Amino acid sequence: MTRFARLSAFPLTPLRDDAVDDRSFTGLVERLSSAGVDSITALGSTGSYAYLTTEERAHVARIAVEHAGQTPVVVGIGALRTSHVVANAEAAQAAGASGLLLAPMTYQPLTHDDVVELYRAVSRNTDLPVIVYDNPGTTHFSFTHELYARIAELPGVCSIKIPGVPTDPDAARAHVAAIRAAVPGHVTIGVSGDAYGAAGLAAGCDAWYSVLAGTLPEPALAITRAVQQGRPADAVAESERLAPLWDLFADFGGSLRVVAAIAEHLGLAPDNCLPDPLQPLAAKQRAKISDVLSQLDLD
Repeated sequence: MTRFARLSAFPLTPLRDDAVDDRSFTGLVERLSSAGVDSITALGSTGSYAYLTTEERAHVARIAVEHAGQTPVVVGIGALRTSHVVANAEAAQAAGASGLLLAPMTYQPLTHDDVVELYRAVSRNTDLPVIVYDNPGTTHFSFTHELYARIAELPGVCSIKIPGVPTDPDAARAHVAAIRAAVPGHVTIGVSGDAYGAAGLAAGCDAWYSVLAGTLPEPALAITRAVQQGRPADAVAESERLAPLWDLFADFGGSLRVVAAIAEHLGLAPDNCLPDPLQPLAAKQRAKISDVLSQLDLD
């Protein structure tokens, strides 16, 4: 459980002139390793994995591992075809990754059996532990507790990255407990959706799979360490302090464009670092982000 617990930071994969900006990505990875995050997840949704070629993804995986120091690196491997997923897994393993993150990408609707067979194929073709990525906001596929249980029985499945938990603390604890009851004890549960990070950890999640941590690791580490040290109220208070940032995620269509704008504002990524056709936020929106960062002492 130790490798896929606590805080995993999800960095951007910055682009420049429609190609991966190696220098910027290297800087982000080194920044996270120096900050002391517990793992780095390259090529998550924040890392724009779905927009990159197989060759680009293998390249990014190598850079991440080479520059992460002693920090374990997880690599996202999702793709539309199972053979492509397996190829991504093989490339990640060859790069020296410590684990794999897999979301069931789709164009045609997937059945539960389709998804089980996808994870089964990966578990047969890699020695690396696999994190199940439940992200209905981007994949448009929703897991059930029964499906979690079926997949968690496969060899190598080590963690489940769940969407945000209920806001009520009792409901959040019950939600996490129900998932935990459905899966084997060695499978960790990690919360995503940064506004729910503190609540998820306080409710019993083992990990926080964090977008914010990929660009601004310090506040995410403060939240995570507070829960680890038995101070969940402090974690919740810090998350509430960051509410203006969570509001930006909601107001501007999700976290990706916001964290890209933050990275660009801080000089960590080039301007317009997202893959086409994704457009950067407008000047007025970017000004609001700058104001929020200043208000929160994050710039």
